[in-house]
Amino acid sequence: MYFYKIMEDKIYHVIGLMSGTSLDGVDLVYVTFLSDNNFKFKIEYAKTYQYSEEWREKLKIAFKVSAEEISFLNFEYGRYLGQLINQFIDEFSISNIDFVASHGHTIFHNPAKKYTLQIGHGSSIAATTNLKVICDFRSQDVALSGQGAPLVPIGDLILFSDYDYCLNLGGFANISYQENGVRKAFDICPVNVVLNYFAEKLGLQFDENGTLASAGKINDELLHELNNLSFYTSSAPKSLGIEFLKSTILPLISNYSISEEDVLCTYVEHIAIKIADKVMPHKNILVTGGGTYNLFLINRIKEISKTELIIPSDLLINYKEALIFALLGVLRVEEKTNCLKSVTGASKDHSSGVIFNP
Repeated sequence: MYFYKIMEDKIYHVIGLMSGTSLDGVDLVYVTFLSDNNFKFKIEYAKTYQYSEEWREKLKIAFKVSAEEISFLNFEYGRYLGQLINQFIDEFSISNIDFVASHGHTIFHNPAKKYTLQIGHGSSIAATTNLKVICDFRSQDVALSGQGAPLVPIGDLILFSDYDYCLNLGGFANISYQENGVRKAFDICPVNVVLNYFAEKLGLQFDENGTLASAGKINDELLHELNNLSFYTSSAPKSLGIEFLKSTILPLISNYSISEEDVLCTYVEHIAIKIADKVMPHKNILVTGGGTYNLFLINRIKEISKTELIIPSDLLINYKEALIFALLGVLRVEEKTNCLKSVTGASKDHSSGVIFNP
């Protein structure tokens, strides 16, 4: 049992940042947290800043550039995030800020070999904004033999425990739920990193409403191969990174000479099947992340899983992860647990995140 009550009636004003692997942009939220008898929050302002083509390309190829270029990019991206924060503050006339909590942008994530990297160096953000910054939430967990992901379930536990499951459909699908009084969570499968990749082959950034996928046909052989990849038979805790896309998913799909629409249709079915495998029918699921807007995907999940999908406001769909990273920052400042060993497989529960003062 976890106790997360912070200082009596303590109020925090936090800017949270999230950049996902699907490269949609940087999500910023300004949140007020209050702890009385229950932990309460209010998202005061929120905005997504779309990446320029230059930044999309830089981040897309960052995993294969030299060590020196990555080091430079780490600091350059930190300055860029700092500039976005300053713009956000100016746009909404924000004056009361305790600190910034930044996820950064994941370039490498290979917990099996005990390393992970989220760029956007905290010192650069702090220097650019003149604000306290908390970032690098994953490294300590990986050092403690954890997966370093997913980290959002602590927020699901504290803020969204009324739901049977919390499902995020971002670059990857991850799920969180309570089992015998313990929080469980893990990555399920790639989602938008694959769907966007094949939509881009047709000249679009993403498959709006799942229209392209709905026009395709399921390739049964490809679906069978996808469903039987070894990752799906491994037990939790487990997490996924872009490496899985590059080494496994794309090479497998490239063996099939089928249209992009058929690939998308088949892959949507794969996602829905894998999610249905992890939930019990007739339960409710809070669904967030960009994939929530893919109506074809949502309908397939609903039909195959026989669950009730709860689609919240656009504010939560788009900004739940940024909100929870702001919460991770609060827990870090309070030196409370913000990484659960039951979720990541780390050797112990711990309070993660590196603090940079301006």
